[in-house]
Amino acid sequence: MASYTVETYGELQPHLQQEWLLTNGIGGFSSSTIVGCNTRRYHGLLCAAMTPPVGRAMLLSRVGEIIVVDGRTDAMLEFSVNQFSNTFHPRGDQYLRRFDQSPGVCRWEYDVDGIVVVKTLQMCWERNAIGLRYEIDPAGRTVELRLLPFVRMLDFHALRRGQCGFNESSDEHGLSIKTDWLQLHIHSDDGVYQPTPAWWFNHTYYIEAERGQDDTEDLYSPGRFVLGTDQAASITLWADVDPNSKLDWDEQLRRRAAISPPIAGASPVFQRLADAANDFIVARKKPDGSPGCTIMAGYPWFADWGRDTMIALPGLLLVTGRFEQAKQVLSVFAQYVSQGMIPNRFDDYTDEPSYNTVDASLWFIHAVYEYARLSGDEKTFAEKLLPACRAIVAGYTEGTRYHIKVDPADGLVSQGDHSTQLTWMDAKCDGITFTPRQGKAVEINALWYHALCLLNDSRAAKVADSFRKLFWLSPSRGLADVANESYRDESIRPNQIFAVSLKNSPLTRDQQKGVVDVVCRELLTPVGMRTLARSDWKYKGRYSGPQIQRDAAYHNGTVWPWPIGAFLDAYLRVNDDSADAQDEARRWLSPLVDHLKRACIGQISEIFEGDEPHRPVGCFAQAWSVAECLRLAARLKM
Repeated sequence: MASYTVETYGELQPHLQQEWLLTNGIGGFSSSTIVGCNTRRYHGLLCAAMTPPVGRAMLLSRVGEIIVVDGRTDAMLEFSVNQFSNTFHPRGDQYLRRFDQSPGVCRWEYDVDGIVVVKTLQMCWERNAIGLRYEIDPAGRTVELRLLPFVRMLDFHALRRGQCGFNESSDEHGLSIKTDWLQLHIHSDDGVYQPTPAWWFNHTYYIEAERGQDDTEDLYSPGRFVLGTDQAASITLWADVDPNSKLDWDEQLRRRAAISPPIAGASPVFQRLADAANDFIVARKKPDGSPGCTIMAGYPWFADWGRDTMIALPGLLLVTGRFEQAKQVLSVFAQYVSQGMIPNRFDDYTDEPSYNTVDASLWFIHAVYEYARLSGDEKTFAEKLLPACRAIVAGYTEGTRYHIKVDPADGLVSQGDHSTQLTWMDAKCDGITFTPRQGKAVEINALWYHALCLLNDSRAAKVADSFRKLFWLSPSRGLADVANESYRDESIRPNQIFAVSLKNSPLTRDQQKGVVDVVCRELLTPVGMRTLARSDWKYKGRYSGPQIQRDAAYHNGTVWPWPIGAFLDAYLRVNDDSADAQDEARRWLSPLVDHLKRACIGQISEIFEGDEPHRPVGCFAQAWSVAECLRLAARLKM
């Protein structure tokens, strides 16, 4: 398994921008920065999925960490870090010497004026629980370690402001704290718990401020766990939503290791990406209540989205040989097909499916056939998945929600109106659709042609001919982004690359080369594909500020890593998969592999700013970013 080490040398920067993530396989997670300072509302030690994989709530935000040496309460040493307005206090980063992360576990080493403290955090698999262990070597002195849990006890999108009452109970080993719908139980294996209730006001999260969101909250500390010692000792805290759980540290570590064992013969690059993939694969029950599986689109705020799931599935599950889980994911979505559509998302609270995308269903067909090709599971394909694919094609042919319908004149798919955002470029805020793509979108019809070919539908030849006539512009411009009889949007966007990357392309060989040249010249960056050429008047190179400002840039210049998979497939195709082309593809993919060590350790970001230096923004861990890098790393034998 891959592991990551960061030597900090007692500095706040640049480690305040480096984050970590642990997940529990049911949608919950634990996350913060390397130095332990929460910079997002979504940072916290225990974000539980109360109705897996959604219904997420932030229960335990952080733990205050204090050392009292030789009884000197006037000179307490604190090794945690918080931000209050423009001030960081305490400055525990000065004591931090090393951070390590491996699957399921984070580890910090501190030197607190000669006293060595090793902190280890593990997130329990398929449980809303964490274990937090402190091992301390007092170096011949008398030491008292004080650990103060700080709780939020709210939906993970919400911030707590002002004091409120909690239902609390405690004994010398720990406490229980409850609200009307949440409960948290914290207990220790040593030391003693002392109730010392206090509110700490005005915790500040600078990333929320940058995003134009509320950035300040008040947290409650009900008490402290105290361990006194003059020799090497340890204390383990367990935080759990289950009041009756009895967790064993080593057993939980073994369970996690069994979930994601090292892959035999895997290269270091492939193993690192495969470990990253594990964070997105979570349990979701099927409509009949039986066990199932799904893919979380991204952390910290996305749930399982149909489009993201189907695009990510080949990389996350198929190239890693996780065919049983792939079957579960596809089977879950197959059971939700309605009027020729799979859900684009499930509600975070009601778990009800939402049908509001034109491409998710077509990506489902692609994923189904990739599953059948690589797994050899003809039974599941014939009995469960192929009928769903046929239902999708029939639904699109007859017409379904949001004006999604095949135009009988040319056989192409048209969709939406000026108020809808049905493709992956779906940013909308305050009634403004920032990338209106109603009509016949280029990647939708590339996917449609691909689906017809896979299903041996006789209409495919007509669709290919119509596609070339409607979308082709020139070798220097490639394909139109959206086209109808009355207009063509000639914006240069990465959507056209799918007309080359998919196995079944409606383009001629020369047209394929032209598209690859245009996309390479206008959109390729070291970390993915710009969503709009820099020469376009609509281009926006920075992604920050209030939501309306960020959404305006989201697909109008912002770089997305996931389309680089399609670009490299297309590039290899038009260059006959030559050795030189493979070397160039490896060179283009390498910066994203290196990014695993840069922002959220062990993960790849959702997006980057279009302008240099391509700052990572958005979600700090995104499924299809990892999936497409993993899929191409397998193809390129990196």
